[in-house]
Amino acid sequence: MNSPPIGLTVPPPTSDARLRRTMLVMLGLVSMFNYIDRTVLSVLQEPIKRELGLSDGQLGLLTGLAFALFYATLSLPIARLADRFNRRNIIAASLATWSGMTALSGLATGFGSLVAFRIGVALGEAGSVPASHSIIADYYPPEKRVTALALWGLALPAGIMFGYASGGWIASALGWRLAFGVIGVAGVALAPLMLLLVKEPVRTGSAASAKADGAPPVGEAMLFLWRLRTYRFMLIGTTLHAFAQYAMMSWSAPFYMRVHHMPLADVASWLALMNGLGGGVGIYLGGRLSDAAGSRNPSGRIWVSAVAMLLMVPAALAQFLIPSLTASLAFGFVATMLMFFYYGPIIGVPQSIVPPRIRALTSAVTLLVFNLFGLGLGPAVTGFLSDYLAATDGMQVTSLRYALATVILFSLAGAGCIGWACRFYAADLRKP
Repeated sequence: MNSPPIGLTVPPPTSDARLRRTMLVMLGLVSMFNYIDRTVLSVLQEPIKRELGLSDGQLGLLTGLAFALFYATLSLPIARLADRFNRRNIIAASLATWSGMTALSGLATGFGSLVAFRIGVALGEAGSVPASHSIIADYYPPEKRVTALALWGLALPAGIMFGYASGGWIASALGWRLAFGVIGVAGVALAPLMLLLVKEPVRTGSAASAKADGAPPVGEAMLFLWRLRTYRFMLIGTTLHAFAQYAMMSWSAPFYMRVHHMPLADVASWLALMNGLGGGVGIYLGGRLSDAAGSRNPSGRIWVSAVAMLLMVPAALAQFLIPSLTASLAFGFVATMLMFFYYGPIIGVPQSIVPPRIRALTSAVTLLVFNLFGLGLGPAVTGFLSDYLAATDGMQVTSLRYALATVILFSLAGAGCIGWACRFYAADLRKP
Protein backbone atom coordinates (compact mmCIF):
# COMPACT_ATOMS: atom_id res chain seq x y z
CA MET A 1 0.00 0.00 0.00
CA ASN A 2 1.42 3.38 -0.96
CA SER A 3 1.91 5.86 1.87
CA PRO A 4 0.67 9.43 1.47
CA PRO A 5 3.17 12.23 0.72
CA ILE A 6 5.46 12.92 3.64
CA GLY A 7 4.37 16.51 4.02
CA LEU A 8 0.61 15.87 4.42
CA THR A 9 -0.88 17.22 7.69
CA VAL A 10 -4.47 17.90 8.80
CA PRO A 11 -6.07 17.61 12.31
CA PRO A 12 -5.34 19.90 15.26
CA PRO A 13 -3.39 18.79 18.33
CA THR A 14 -5.09 17.57 21.50
CA SER A 15 -6.77 20.56 23.15
CA ASP A 16 -7.79 19.32 26.64
CA ALA A 17 -5.76 21.49 29.05
CA ARG A 18 -5.88 19.01 31.95
CA LEU A 19 -4.69 16.14 29.79
CA ARG A 20 -1.87 18.32 28.44
CA ARG A 21 -0.71 19.28 31.95
CA THR A 22 -0.83 15.70 33.22
CA MET A 23 1.02 14.43 30.18
CA LEU A 24 3.72 17.11 30.40
CA VAL A 25 4.29 16.52 34.13
CA MET A 26 4.55 12.75 33.77
CA LEU A 27 6.80 12.88 30.73
CA GLY A 28 8.88 15.44 32.59
CA LEU A 29 9.25 13.08 35.58
CA VAL A 30 10.26 10.21 33.29
CA SER A 31 12.81 12.41 31.56
CA MET A 32 14.07 13.62 34.94
CA PHE A 33 14.83 10.04 35.98
CA ASN A 34 16.50 9.57 32.60
CA TYR A 35 19.01 12.28 33.51
CA ILE A 36 19.27 11.27 37.16
CA ASP A 37 20.36 7.79 36.13
CA ARG A 38 22.73 9.24 33.54
CA THR A 39 24.24 11.88 35.85
CA VAL A 40 24.76 9.77 38.94
CA LEU A 41 27.75 8.00 37.37
CA SER A 42 29.46 11.36 36.74
CA VAL A 43 29.34 12.41 40.38
CA LEU A 44 30.43 8.94 41.55
CA GLN A 45 33.48 8.73 39.27
CA GLU A 46 36.12 9.48 41.90
CA PRO A 47 35.04 6.85 44.50
CA ILE A 48 34.47 4.31 41.69
CA LYS A 49 37.92 5.09 40.26
CA ARG A 50 39.57 4.51 43.64
CA GLU A 51 37.74 1.27 44.47
CA LEU A 52 37.87 -0.36 41.01
CA GLY A 53 41.24 1.08 39.94
CA LEU A 54 40.04 2.74 36.70
CA SER A 55 41.85 5.29 34.49
CA ASP A 56 40.38 8.57 33.20
CA GLY A 57 40.15 6.98 29.77
CA GLN A 58 38.03 4.13 31.16
CA LEU A 59 35.82 6.58 33.04
CA GLY A 60 35.38 8.58 29.85
CA LEU A 61 34.27 5.44 28.03
CA LEU A 62 31.76 4.64 30.77
CA THR A 63 30.19 8.10 30.80
CA GLY A 64 30.49 8.50 27.03
CA LEU A 65 31.03 5.93 24.31
CA ALA A 66 29.94 2.73 26.11
CA PHE A 67 26.59 4.39 26.82
CA ALA A 68 26.18 6.55 23.73
CA LEU A 69 26.95 3.85 21.15
CA PHE A 70 23.95 1.76 22.16
CA TYR A 71 21.73 4.66 23.20
CA ALA A 72 22.14 6.46 19.90
CA THR A 73 21.94 3.51 17.52
CA LEU A 74 18.90 1.95 19.20
CA SER A 75 16.97 5.23 19.26
CA LEU A 76 16.31 4.90 15.54
CA PRO A 77 14.60 1.46 15.46
CA ILE A 78 12.68 2.19 18.65
CA ALA A 79 11.50 5.48 17.15
CA ARG A 80 10.13 3.52 14.20
CA LEU A 81 8.09 1.52 16.70
CA ALA A 82 6.95 4.78 18.32
CA ASP A 83 5.74 6.05 14.92
CA ARG A 84 3.63 2.89 14.57
CA PHE A 85 2.58 1.71 18.05
CA ASN A 86 1.52 2.98 21.49
CA ARG A 87 4.13 5.50 22.62
CA ARG A 88 3.03 5.61 26.26
CA ASN A 89 3.65 1.87 26.69
CA ILE A 90 7.07 2.13 25.03
CA ILE A 91 8.08 4.92 27.44
CA ALA A 92 6.91 2.98 30.53
CA ALA A 93 8.79 -0.18 29.49
CA SER A 94 11.91 1.87 28.76
CA LEU A 95 11.78 3.54 32.19
CA ALA A 96 11.53 0.20 34.01
CA THR A 97 14.45 -1.21 32.00
CA TRP A 98 16.98 1.57 32.50
CA SER A 99 16.07 2.06 36.16
CA GLY A 100 16.54 -1.64 36.86
CA MET A 101 19.96 -1.55 35.20
CA THR A 102 20.94 1.49 37.26
CA ALA A 103 20.10 -0.42 40.44
CA LEU A 104 22.21 -3.38 39.27
CA SER A 105 25.19 -1.05 38.65
CA GLY A 106 25.74 -1.10 42.40
CA LEU A 107 26.80 -4.76 42.05
CA ALA A 108 29.65 -4.01 39.60
CA THR A 109 32.97 -5.73 40.38
CA GLY A 110 35.11 -4.10 37.70
CA PHE A 111 35.23 -2.17 34.44
CA GLY A 112 33.63 -4.97 32.38
CA SER A 113 30.57 -5.46 34.58
CA LEU A 114 30.03 -1.71 34.92
CA VAL A 115 30.16 -1.38 31.12
CA ALA A 116 27.55 -4.15 30.81
CA PHE A 117 25.16 -2.41 33.21
CA ARG A 118 25.65 0.96 31.48
CA ILE A 119 24.80 -0.67 28.16
CA GLY A 120 21.59 -1.91 29.81
CA VAL A 121 20.81 1.65 30.92
CA ALA A 122 21.38 2.81 27.33
CA LEU A 123 19.05 0.13 25.96
CA GLY A 124 16.26 1.43 28.18
CA GLU A 125 16.82 5.14 27.71
CA ALA A 126 16.88 4.80 23.91
CA GLY A 127 13.11 4.32 23.85
CA SER A 128 12.02 7.33 25.88
CA VAL A 129 13.00 10.60 24.20
CA PRO A 130 11.76 10.16 20.59
CA ALA A 131 8.41 8.84 21.78
CA SER A 132 8.10 11.76 24.24
CA HIS A 133 8.84 14.32 21.52
CA SER A 134 6.19 12.77 19.31
CA ILE A 135 3.51 12.74 22.04
CA ILE A 136 4.15 16.38 22.98
CA ALA A 137 3.93 17.41 19.32
CA ASP A 138 0.48 15.80 19.15
CA TYR A 139 -0.72 17.68 22.24
CA TYR A 140 0.47 21.18 21.27
CA PRO A 141 0.07 23.36 18.12
CA PRO A 142 3.22 24.59 16.30
CA GLU A 143 3.09 28.10 17.80
CA LYS A 144 3.28 26.66 21.35
CA ARG A 145 5.43 23.62 20.66
CA VAL A 146 8.89 25.07 21.33
CA THR A 147 7.77 26.46 24.69
CA ALA A 148 6.11 23.13 25.62
CA LEU A 149 9.21 21.20 24.66
CA ALA A 150 11.37 23.67 26.57
CA LEU A 151 9.18 23.17 29.67
CA TRP A 152 9.50 19.41 29.24
CA GLY A 153 13.23 20.00 28.78
CA LEU A 154 13.41 21.47 32.30
CA ALA A 155 13.54 17.83 33.35
CA LEU A 156 17.11 17.81 32.05
CA PRO A 157 18.55 20.28 34.60
CA ALA A 158 16.19 18.93 37.27
CA GLY A 159 17.42 15.41 36.63
CA ILE A 160 21.04 16.52 36.60
CA MET A 161 20.44 18.45 39.83
CA PHE A 162 18.86 15.48 41.62
CA GLY A 163 21.42 13.13 40.08
CA TYR A 164 24.32 15.14 41.48
CA ALA A 165 22.65 15.83 44.81
CA SER A 166 21.18 12.40 45.57
CA GLY A 167 24.15 10.49 44.17
CA GLY A 168 26.68 12.57 46.06
CA TRP A 169 24.79 12.67 49.35
CA ILE A 170 23.88 8.97 49.38
CA ALA A 171 27.41 7.99 48.36
CA SER A 172 28.92 10.19 51.11
CA ALA A 173 26.69 8.54 53.71
CA LEU A 174 26.27 4.96 52.44
CA GLY A 175 28.72 4.43 49.56
CA TRP A 176 28.44 4.59 45.79
CA ARG A 177 26.90 1.12 45.45
CA LEU A 178 23.79 1.99 47.48
CA ALA A 179 23.50 5.29 45.60
CA PHE A 180 22.93 3.32 42.39
CA GLY A 181 20.46 0.98 44.14
CA VAL A 182 18.25 3.62 45.74
CA ILE A 183 17.99 5.75 42.60
CA GLY A 184 17.28 2.75 40.36
CA VAL A 185 14.48 1.35 42.52
CA ALA A 186 12.77 4.76 42.64
CA GLY A 187 12.67 4.87 38.83
CA VAL A 188 11.18 1.37 38.57
CA ALA A 189 8.35 2.46 40.91
CA LEU A 190 7.44 5.35 38.55
CA ALA A 191 6.72 3.11 35.53
CA PRO A 192 3.19 1.96 36.60
CA LEU A 193 2.16 5.60 37.19
CA MET A 194 3.08 6.42 33.59
CA LEU A 195 0.67 3.75 32.36
CA LEU A 196 -2.06 4.93 34.72
CA LEU A 197 -1.96 8.70 34.17
CA VAL A 198 -0.87 9.34 30.56
CA LYS A 199 -3.30 8.97 27.65
CA GLU A 200 -1.95 8.06 24.22
CA PRO A 201 -3.08 10.95 21.93
CA VAL A 202 -4.50 10.69 18.43
CA ARG A 203 -1.70 11.42 15.99
CA THR A 204 -2.01 14.66 14.08
CA GLY A 205 -1.76 14.40 10.29
CA SER A 206 -3.74 12.44 7.75
CA ALA A 207 -5.80 9.49 8.83
CA ALA A 208 -3.53 7.22 6.90
CA SER A 209 -0.47 8.47 8.72
CA ALA A 210 -1.81 7.13 11.99
CA LYS A 211 -2.04 3.63 10.66
CA ALA A 212 0.68 1.05 11.13
CA ASP A 213 1.69 1.23 7.50
CA GLY A 214 1.48 5.00 7.29
CA ALA A 215 5.10 5.79 8.18
CA PRO A 216 7.28 6.26 5.08
CA PRO A 217 10.32 4.03 4.43
CA VAL A 218 13.40 5.00 6.42
CA GLY A 219 15.39 5.82 3.28
CA GLU A 220 12.69 8.16 1.99
CA ALA A 221 12.42 9.89 5.37
CA MET A 222 16.21 10.28 5.70
CA LEU A 223 16.44 11.81 2.23
CA PHE A 224 13.67 14.24 3.14
CA LEU A 225 15.57 15.31 6.28
CA TRP A 226 18.86 15.73 4.40
CA ARG A 227 17.20 18.12 1.98
CA LEU A 228 16.14 20.35 4.87
CA ARG A 229 19.20 22.59 5.13
CA THR A 230 17.94 24.10 8.38
CA TYR A 231 17.90 20.69 10.01
CA ARG A 232 21.21 19.66 8.44
CA PHE A 233 23.22 22.62 9.78
CA MET A 234 21.44 22.68 13.15
CA LEU A 235 22.32 19.03 13.61
CA ILE A 236 26.00 19.61 12.79
CA GLY A 237 26.16 22.65 15.06
CA THR A 238 24.49 21.06 18.06
CA THR A 239 26.63 17.94 17.69
CA LEU A 240 29.81 20.04 17.88
CA HIS A 241 28.38 21.86 20.88
CA ALA A 242 27.36 18.57 22.51
CA PHE A 243 30.98 17.39 22.26
CA ALA A 244 31.93 20.19 24.64
CA GLN A 245 28.72 20.09 26.69
CA TYR A 246 28.90 16.44 27.65
CA ALA A 247 32.60 16.70 28.40
CA MET A 248 31.84 19.52 30.84
CA MET A 249 28.92 17.69 32.43
CA SER A 250 30.80 14.40 32.78
CA TRP A 251 34.04 15.80 34.16
CA SER A 252 32.99 18.77 36.32
CA ALA A 253 32.75 16.69 39.50
CA PRO A 254 36.25 15.14 39.16
CA PHE A 255 37.61 18.57 38.16
CA TYR A 256 36.45 20.26 41.37
CA MET A 257 37.54 17.33 43.53
CA ARG A 258 41.03 17.13 42.01
CA VAL A 259 41.89 20.74 41.18
CA HIS A 260 40.03 22.58 43.93
CA HIS A 261 40.06 19.73 46.50
CA MET A 262 36.32 19.92 47.23
CA PRO A 263 34.74 17.04 49.21
CA LEU A 264 32.22 14.86 47.33
CA ALA A 265 29.20 16.17 49.26
CA ASP A 266 30.16 19.81 48.55
CA VAL A 267 30.76 19.08 44.86
CA ALA A 268 27.37 17.38 44.65
CA SER A 269 25.61 20.37 46.23
CA TRP A 270 27.30 23.01 44.07
CA LEU A 271 26.91 21.12 40.80
CA ALA A 272 23.29 20.38 41.65
CA LEU A 273 22.68 24.11 42.08
CA MET A 274 24.73 25.04 39.00
CA ASN A 275 23.02 22.58 36.69
CA GLY A 276 19.59 22.62 38.26
CA LEU A 277 19.07 26.36 38.56
CA GLY A 278 21.49 27.53 35.86
CA GLY A 279 20.48 24.86 33.36
CA GLY A 280 16.79 25.34 34.12
CA VAL A 281 16.97 29.09 33.59
CA GLY A 282 18.89 28.52 30.36
CA ILE A 283 16.39 26.05 28.92
CA TYR A 284 13.40 28.19 29.90
CA LEU A 285 14.89 31.44 28.60
CA GLY A 286 16.09 29.71 25.45
CA GLY A 287 12.57 28.49 24.69
CA ARG A 288 10.80 31.74 25.54
CA LEU A 289 13.31 34.02 23.80
CA SER A 290 13.31 31.77 20.73
CA ASP A 291 9.52 31.87 20.45
CA ALA A 292 9.53 35.65 21.04
CA ALA A 293 12.23 36.27 18.43
CA GLY A 294 10.51 33.87 16.04
CA SER A 295 7.25 35.81 16.24
CA ARG A 296 9.03 38.77 14.59
CA ASN A 297 11.31 36.80 12.28
CA PRO A 298 11.21 32.99 11.92
CA SER A 299 15.02 32.70 11.92
CA GLY A 300 15.06 34.30 15.38
CA ARG A 301 14.15 30.89 16.81
CA ILE A 302 17.61 29.74 15.75
CA TRP A 303 19.70 32.90 16.21
CA VAL A 304 19.10 32.89 19.97
CA SER A 305 20.85 29.52 20.28
CA ALA A 306 23.82 30.59 18.13
CA VAL A 307 24.47 33.73 20.18
CA ALA A 308 24.15 31.88 23.52
CA MET A 309 26.53 29.16 22.33
CA LEU A 310 29.10 31.79 21.30
CA LEU A 311 28.91 33.57 24.67
CA MET A 312 29.23 30.29 26.57
CA VAL A 313 32.80 29.64 25.40
CA PRO A 314 34.62 32.44 27.29
CA ALA A 315 32.54 31.78 30.41
CA ALA A 316 33.40 28.07 30.34
CA LEU A 317 37.12 28.75 29.74
CA ALA A 318 37.13 31.02 32.78
CA GLN A 319 35.37 28.32 34.82
CA PHE A 320 38.12 25.77 34.26
CA LEU A 321 41.21 28.00 33.99
CA ILE A 322 40.71 30.64 36.68
CA PRO A 323 42.50 29.74 39.97
CA SER A 324 39.80 31.09 42.32
CA LEU A 325 37.20 28.51 43.38
CA THR A 326 34.53 31.16 43.99
CA ALA A 327 35.06 32.74 40.57
CA SER A 328 35.13 29.30 38.93
CA LEU A 329 31.74 28.41 40.40
CA ALA A 330 30.28 31.79 39.35
CA PHE A 331 31.52 31.49 35.77
CA GLY A 332 30.35 27.86 35.79
CA PHE A 333 26.82 28.98 36.58
CA VAL A 334 26.81 31.45 33.68
CA ALA A 335 28.38 28.93 31.29
CA THR A 336 25.83 26.26 32.24
CA MET A 337 22.92 28.65 31.73
CA LEU A 338 24.13 29.64 28.25
CA MET A 339 25.03 26.04 27.40
CA PHE A 340 21.39 24.94 27.63
CA PHE A 341 19.79 27.75 25.60
CA TYR A 342 19.73 25.55 22.49
CA TYR A 343 17.68 22.74 24.01
CA GLY A 344 14.16 23.87 23.13
CA PRO A 345 15.00 25.10 19.60
CA ILE A 346 16.94 21.98 18.55
CA ILE A 347 13.83 19.94 19.33
CA GLY A 348 11.09 22.38 18.42
CA VAL A 349 12.45 23.80 15.15
CA PRO A 350 12.81 20.40 13.42
CA GLN A 351 9.41 19.32 14.71
CA SER A 352 7.96 22.41 12.98
CA ILE A 353 9.46 21.69 9.55
CA VAL A 354 8.86 17.92 9.38
CA PRO A 355 5.48 16.17 8.98
CA PRO A 356 3.78 14.29 11.81
CA ARG A 357 4.53 10.84 10.47
CA ILE A 358 8.29 11.22 10.89
CA ARG A 359 8.48 13.32 14.07
CA ALA A 360 9.71 10.48 16.27
CA LEU A 361 12.12 9.40 13.55
CA THR A 362 13.45 12.97 13.27
CA SER A 363 14.12 13.06 17.00
CA ALA A 364 15.81 9.67 16.78
CA VAL A 365 18.10 10.79 13.94
CA THR A 366 18.98 13.88 15.98
CA LEU A 367 19.74 11.73 19.02
CA LEU A 368 21.73 9.25 16.93
CA VAL A 369 24.18 11.85 15.62
CA PHE A 370 24.05 14.15 18.65
CA ASN A 371 24.73 11.42 21.18
CA LEU A 372 27.04 9.20 19.15
CA PHE A 373 29.50 11.99 18.42
CA GLY A 374 28.69 14.44 21.23
CA LEU A 375 27.98 12.25 24.25
CA GLY A 376 30.00 9.31 22.92
CA LEU A 377 33.23 11.10 22.06
CA GLY A 378 33.23 14.26 24.21
CA PRO A 379 33.77 12.59 27.64
CA ALA A 380 35.98 9.83 26.17
CA VAL A 381 38.31 12.20 24.28
CA THR A 382 38.55 14.40 27.37
CA GLY A 383 39.46 11.40 29.54
CA PHE A 384 42.15 10.12 27.17
CA LEU A 385 43.52 13.65 26.70
CA SER A 386 43.68 14.02 30.49
CA ASP A 387 45.59 10.72 30.77
CA TYR A 388 48.00 11.91 28.06
CA LEU A 389 48.63 15.27 29.75
CA ALA A 390 48.95 13.60 33.18
CA ALA A 391 51.99 11.71 31.85
CA THR A 392 53.74 15.08 31.44
CA ASP A 393 55.86 16.24 34.37
CA GLY A 394 54.01 18.63 36.65
CA MET A 395 50.54 18.12 35.12
CA GLN A 396 49.24 15.17 37.13
CA VAL A 397 46.73 17.38 38.97
CA THR A 398 45.99 19.98 36.26
CA SER A 399 45.70 17.63 33.25
CA LEU A 400 41.91 17.53 33.46
CA ARG A 401 41.74 21.35 33.57
CA TYR A 402 43.52 21.74 30.22
CA ALA A 403 41.74 18.80 28.62
CA LEU A 404 38.41 20.48 29.38
CA ALA A 405 39.62 23.87 28.13
CA THR A 406 40.56 22.25 24.82
CA VAL A 407 37.26 20.50 24.08
CA ILE A 408 35.22 23.60 24.97
CA LEU A 409 36.46 25.21 21.74
CA PHE A 410 34.27 22.86 19.71
CA SER A 411 31.29 25.03 20.71
CA LEU A 412 32.70 27.91 18.64
CA ALA A 413 32.32 25.86 15.45
CA GLY A 414 28.90 24.76 16.66
CA ALA A 415 27.74 28.37 17.00
CA GLY A 416 28.85 29.08 13.43
CA CYS A 417 26.85 26.17 12.02
CA ILE A 418 23.74 27.12 14.00
CA GLY A 419 24.00 30.69 12.72
CA TRP A 420 24.33 29.39 9.15
CA ALA A 421 21.10 27.37 9.54
CA CYS A 422 19.17 30.62 10.02
CA ARG A 423 19.56 31.38 6.32
CA PHE A 424 17.33 28.47 5.31
CA TYR A 425 14.63 28.30 7.98
CA ALA A 426 12.01 30.48 6.30
CA ALA A 427 12.31 28.53 3.04
CA ASP A 428 12.12 25.15 4.80
CA LEU A 429 8.96 26.22 6.63
CA ARG A 430 7.26 26.74 3.26
CA LYS A 431 8.16 23.30 1.89
CA PRO A 432 5.22 20.91 1.41
